[in-house]
Amino acid sequence: MAMIRTAGALPTYEVYALKYATRPARRGANFVGGDPHDAPMPLDYYVWIVRNQDRLVLVDTGFFQDMADKRHRTLLRTPVQALALMGVQAADVRDIVITHMHNDHVGTFDAWPNARFHLQDAEMDYATGRHMACEVHSRAYEPDHVAGLVRLVYGNRVVFHDGDAAIAPGISLHRVGGHTAGMQVVRVNTARGWVVLASDASHFYEHIQKRRSFTLVFHMGDLFQGYARIEALAQSPDHIIPGHDPLVMERYPPASQELAGIVARLDVPPIRQ
Repeated sequence: MAMIRTAGALPTYEVYALKYATRPARRGANFVGGDPHDAPMPLDYYVWIVRNQDRLVLVDTGFFQDMADKRHRTLLRTPVQALALMGVQAADVRDIVITHMHNDHVGTFDAWPNARFHLQDAEMDYATGRHMACEVHSRAYEPDHVAGLVRLVYGNRVVFHDGDAAIAPGISLHRVGGHTAGMQVVRVNTARGWVVLASDASHFYEHIQKRRSFTLVFHMGDLFQGYARIEALAQSPDHIIPGHDPLVMERYPPASQELAGIVARLDVPPIRQ
């Protein structure tokens, strides 16, 4: 698809990763085909904030305790509580990007009373279509979450996109597919250049860097084409932020010393490689 074109100087944004949950895993469970190294490879769960003095965008909404209990994860704080640590109240959020509708990315959809939700047409089609009759595809979705998003459509609170879309100057969405049919990534203009929030288009740095795949994937061909697209959208490989990698908290400085290990600032250069 054609790149988003904009005229004039673009605003820059601060970008933050907020860790709200975690779960243990082994390397073999995180790669299609397994892995010869039997070592721990835990997943951290994030939501992301994009903001400047004029605008605030939340990327994904995480889950509540019910999903943590059902899916055996450790909820450290709710996404609403995580945002409060940054001085953001749920009612302040007006725009939410849903990268895809898996339970850990859309689970608190009903906690944001004033928000509209940005979603790809292809993701809603996928989540409500014939593939959900197959457990391989449906297991990461929750029917109540999907139905809740449908209700928001009827309330005129979902903004649908078909491929590339600029939702604000310096913030654009790009459908890459792969992990799900409507998987989208978020490109943000920052003081250090274009940062891409890959979300689950690449769960770990290692997936995109070594051209490997997480075990939950809808279309393998789209996944690998998506890696190339993400690399083209980002200023450099250091500007790509994976969706579940604990290394994000190690590579980037905290928003404040009090938030070390909880909130990482992504619009500044990484401190560890």
